[in-house]
Amino acid sequence: MRVVGSPVPGRLGDALLAVSLAVLTAVFSLQYHPDGWPPFDAAAIALACVVYLPLAFRRQAPWTVLAVSCAGYAAYAALGFQPSAIVWGPVLGFFTIATLKPPREVAFCALPTGVVWTYGSLASGVLSAGVCIGQTAVVLGIAWVFGATIRELGVRNRRLAELTARLREEQEARARHAVTEERLRIARELHDVVAHHLSVLSVQSGLASYVFDSDPETARGALDTIHSTARRSLEEMRGLLQVLRISPDGTEVIGGPAAGPAPGLERLGELVDRVGAAGVTVDVAVRGARRPLAPGPDLCAYRILQEALTNVLKHAGPAHVALSLDYGPEVLTVRVTDDGGSGGVPQRVTGGGHGLIGMRERVRMYDGLFRAGPLRTGGFEVMFTLPLVT
Repeated sequence: MRVVGSPVPGRLGDALLAVSLAVLTAVFSLQYHPDGWPPFDAAAIALACVVYLPLAFRRQAPWTVLAVSCAGYAAYAALGFQPSAIVWGPVLGFFTIATLKPPREVAFCALPTGVVWTYGSLASGVLSAGVCIGQTAVVLGIAWVFGATIRELGVRNRRLAELTARLREEQEARARHAVTEERLRIARELHDVVAHHLSVLSVQSGLASYVFDSDPETARGALDTIHSTARRSLEEMRGLLQVLRISPDGTEVIGGPAAGPAPGLERLGELVDRVGAAGVTVDVAVRGARRPLAPGPDLCAYRILQEALTNVLKHAGPAHVALSLDYGPEVLTVRVTDDGGSGGVPQRVTGGGHGLIGMRERVRMYDGLFRAGPLRTGGFEVMFTLPLVT
């Protein structure tokens, strides 16, 4: 990935620099007439333009600009004009190469530039050869160091821009990943809602059909339970689907108004009543002082209990369940234990085996513990812990 800025400001600045140097040199030389030097005539002005005006293209053609500038400066000094008037043209050309090219190329152009600059200094007849060479070395060395520093800063700025763009892409990718995770979480919520309520509906419809002729009151009660359960299922599904609305570009989850408060342990009584109406007896025991959970763990606890009791309906039929809530100093420990069923009208509902995996993933998300498995005495137990609000 390349980050390229607009070249217009740089070109305009170079053009202004080149024209300004040419004009200032002409004005200065026309007003300054040192003894022993020929007047600054049209030829001198033309050579000054040859030295300075190419600097307008120093970024686009640095090698050509340096060669033309050095040639003009050498011709200017050879004709006997005062060299100090246009001495900075070759230095600026050399400085430009130092800002754009690697050290090997800069060293290659340092020799011809130094020769031309030293020749101009010697042509003045004022300084000795040693002083001219030393002066040339110092000036070109300073230009090289400053040019290399600017080049390094440019490289770092480009790398920083690339890293910034890459970081922005990674942040967008993480945002898309978070959206996907949210959709998966909502999909698990839908699975829990549908599995639980459909299990209750199946059991109640089977019971109503079984006792429709022999016990009309029981059948009517089962139909009432089917009605209320179906209404509750629709409400919960509508709330989840409102959250699952997708933005027009398909990359963002748009939150919508919920159809009611999120399920939590406050609604455990409703859950127990629905399961009890389906023929499962649930005894709830609470130990310790009740304390609230954060919204996330609270919903997690409700969904796990919903899934566990649904599994009892699926696999144990009419059974007795012991549900305990143990409020400890920092965590809530929940156990759901069933006795494996005690006979009666068989109410079996087929289903998949991914419920326990979903429970474990939910608990792990909040750094809790999860254990589930059959008991030696028969039946099945689900145990999990979740952090309490402190």
